Amino acid sequence: MESRERQLMTLLTLTTQSLTELTASMTSMSFELLRCEDEVTRAAGRHMVDRMTTVSHGLREQWRLIAELSGSPMSDASFDNLPEISSPPPVLPLN
Repeated sequence: MESRERQLMTLLTLTTQSLTELTASMTSMSFELLRCEDEVTRAAGRHMVDRMTTVSHGLREQWRLIAELSGSPMSDASFDNLPEISSPPPVLPLN
């Protein structure tokens, strides 16, 4: 791979990594919103989790393409280090 191509791959990788971390952070914050007593806030949290799930699927495809472009395709096990959006934590009572 030429120098310019390596630089572009590095930029693409760093950008996708930043977006992945941002998505994980926003998802975590959305789960916190689900713990609120206010129904409007909880609804906003649920809506944001749905949006972040969609973004997360797109990012997984970006990671797959980055791996292909770099010449080292990722196995499904390679995705173990990527943040995963799971079900929300249980709502805890506020004291």
